[in-house]
Amino acid sequence: MQGPGFVGLRFDVEAADADRWSDALLAAGASSVDAIDPREGTTDERAVFAEPADAARAWWPVTRLTALCAGGADVDSIVDTAARSIARVAPAFERFEVADRDWVRATQAQFQPIAIAADFWIVPSWCTPPRADALNLVLDPGLAFGTGAHATTRLCLRWLRKHVAAGDSVLDYGCGSGILAIAAAKLGAGRVVGADIDPQAIRSSVENARANGVRAEFTLVDALAPEAFDLVVANILANPLRVLAPALAARAGRRIALAGILATQAEAVAEAYAPWFEIVTGRADAGWVLLSGVRPARN
Repeated sequence: MQGPGFVGLRFDVEAADADRWSDALLAAGASSVDAIDPREGTTDERAVFAEPADAARAWWPVTRLTALCAGGADVDSIVDTAARSIARVAPAFERFEVADRDWVRATQAQFQPIAIAADFWIVPSWCTPPRADALNLVLDPGLAFGTGAHATTRLCLRWLRKHVAAGDSVLDYGCGSGILAIAAAKLGAGRVVGADIDPQAIRSSVENARANGVRAEFTLVDALAPEAFDLVVANILANPLRVLAPALAARAGRRIALAGILATQAEAVAEAYAPWFEIVTGRADAGWVLLSGVRPARN
């Protein structure tokens, strides 16, 4: 599928203006706006991680905005219109052309099979599994989070591979693409349920489960039945995990796995779950960790 050409523009703004500029460019006719650290790839690069419970959206002190506009668009007019709408002076900007290309093939080329273990792979539908005799999860990139490429997903998949036993009931809380629920089903779990707050995630999960030939239920969090599961896995973010500690603890009969946690956040999340579980910090992957909890017999 050959897409239309685009014209791009980029310029740097202060953090306080980044959000307003992004919205203004989109309102003025830009098709998309991307933000990055202009010092990316240097020793001065700074990691920024935003969570829903953060007081304010995180930006870099100086943020580089890149806007893509339809081919032939008057980018000078777009910048001028955006500047007037937020009462700012139109900045000097770099203009560049984005050539026509087959965007479908270009996107597919970015996603190749991902090894979770020697005999455990995430395989896009257009790729041949590296090992036909391996446990292969067929999953295409989509609108929902969870393709196996992110460290937190890999950590959860490895945990499931170690702990799921035949017939176990498993809850995937914050299921995204459904990848963890699907993996649990393929690993021999009995009842498998995925829950999310996003209807798109539920639709993606249902389609992905069907593509993998497994049985799993997917539901919005608000419609989740009041029941406990042998294993609960939640790959979301540290702040929501802390808030949800009582609710998730009530769902986990034996074990719980918590991910989406930076190494610097692990202690605070572990403390939130300590009243119910013996918590162990697993190995790190790219700065992220998985917390694994076992319910003591007395609980």
